[in-house]
Amino acid sequence: MSTVKTALSVETREGHIYVFLPPMEYLEHYLDLVASIEATAEKLQMQVRIEGYEPPRDNRMERLVVSPDPGVIEVNIHPSKNWKELNENITTLYEQARLSRLGTEKFMLDGRHTGTGGGNHITIGGATPADSPLLRRPDVLRSLITFWQHHPGLSYLFSGSFIGPTSQAPRFDEGFEDRLYEMEIAFSQVPEKGFVPFWITDRIFRHLLTDITGNTHRAEFCIDKLYSPDSSSGRLGILEFRAFDMPPHKHMSLLQMLLIRALIAAFWKKPYKHKLVRWGTGLYDKYLLPHYVERDLEDVVEYLKQAGYAFDTSWFKPFFEFRFPHYGSVTIRDIKMEIRMGIEPWHVLGEEMSSTGTARFVDSSLERVQVKLNGINDSRYILLCSGIRVPLTGTGIKGEYVCGIRYRAWQPPSALHPTIGVDTPLTFDIVDTWNGRSVGGCTYYVSHPGGRSYDTFPVNSFEAESRRVSRFGSTQHTQEPRFVRTLTSVTEHYVENNRLPFVFDAPVEEINNEFPCTLDLRLRKGL
Repeated sequence: MSTVKTALSVETREGHIYVFLPPMEYLEHYLDLVASIEATAEKLQMQVRIEGYEPPRDNRMERLVVSPDPGVIEVNIHPSKNWKELNENITTLYEQARLSRLGTEKFMLDGRHTGTGGGNHITIGGATPADSPLLRRPDVLRSLITFWQHHPGLSYLFSGSFIGPTSQAPRFDEGFEDRLYEMEIAFSQVPEKGFVPFWITDRIFRHLLTDITGNTHRAEFCIDKLYSPDSSSGRLGILEFRAFDMPPHKHMSLLQMLLIRALIAAFWKKPYKHKLVRWGTGLYDKYLLPHYVERDLEDVVEYLKQAGYAFDTSWFKPFFEFRFPHYGSVTIRDIKMEIRMGIEPWHVLGEEMSSTGTARFVDSSLERVQVKLNGINDSRYILLCSGIRVPLTGTGIKGEYVCGIRYRAWQPPSALHPTIGVDTPLTFDIVDTWNGRSVGGCTYYVSHPGGRSYDTFPVNSFEAESRRVSRFGSTQHTQEPRFVRTLTSVTEHYVENNRLPFVFDAPVEEINNEFPCTLDLRLRKGL
């Protein structure tokens, strides 16, 4: 029987000497070989480049890995034992990235401010698997899962542009409704006291913390390296939070980690044990709007305050401005109307043939905005969007209402419902029903209203902001009291403003029973 032998390989390429290291089982052997290569190179006064297999996994050795990813540089920093070390590591990382002319943010052509897309995944664990709080106290993992499921704002405030069951880090309750039932059964199997074998925790949750295809890596809570029986590299006692996108500033990144540290400390003292919530369609109705995400985060902050951790909601204001940018505001007869960006989960389409083979495209043509009104008399005034009455939902504050507007922003060659045309621009009108008149409004454009097509991305935040501001018009509302919708073809529709004035009858408010807080312009009647 032949035996596979490993050997050290030395070769010259492009004027440099490369030393290829073979795989090894023990760290001591690897360090001895590297020390021998270093001593030989120093004696011969030669420079060498080391390549080959990485050193064996060992808890005594810290690892900092820098690797290229499409469009980004991925940096996996070594673990931090305390907050001081973590602060120093993050500060150094952001500073070195700046000095290397690398950014932690980017701007889209229309001026939208987004993360790099590479993610800001946070891992928690211990120096050894035996030190991991998740393996020592499995109820901590149960508390984290339950708390995140109860607060969808934690999933969507810090996430990237692509969310939903087919995203890179979906919630475990996205896609399958019965997953909640199975998860509650798993919760009942978590031991409450005494020593718990490490493999028990991994086996209980491994097949539930996955995406809809069963991929354990593409999950909001990734336990690939918790205590997997497949390999030693998977038995590290680590939980990875994969739904965090890269924030533009180091203090925002540190706040994310401080939030997780505080929650773990609170759950260590008092486990968070409650039944899971059946959100249904409400998950994609309310919690994709900034108003409800902010209210949800206020509940999280209040929970931490009661646990003894003095958090403040104002600390998260930069995240709201980053995730839900402000498009524009107008004040009409003491009524303030604010337009902000909302979140829209993109649908993954069926398989199609492309130039490189079979592909599955993502329909990114759907977008969502939030309209918020303050100081409105609901018995007199109503809000129209492109001639459609907006179903306003009260926030609990007198005269304050909110609603999400879902619309098709552009017409891709392959999309869900290809016969439905573009709904933009969005014209908002505040209508005085007592007099049958539009008293004012605004218009939101998804591209430059003059038809300008940008060839380059914004060079900085000032240019990006100017592009966003140009897409909001505070005077381009419907000037006539009557709004007539006219169909010219199956793929386009618009609002005519050239009719003679006459008294306007307010349309009947129609509320979608499945999405009561959202107006979907694709369902408009009479087209």
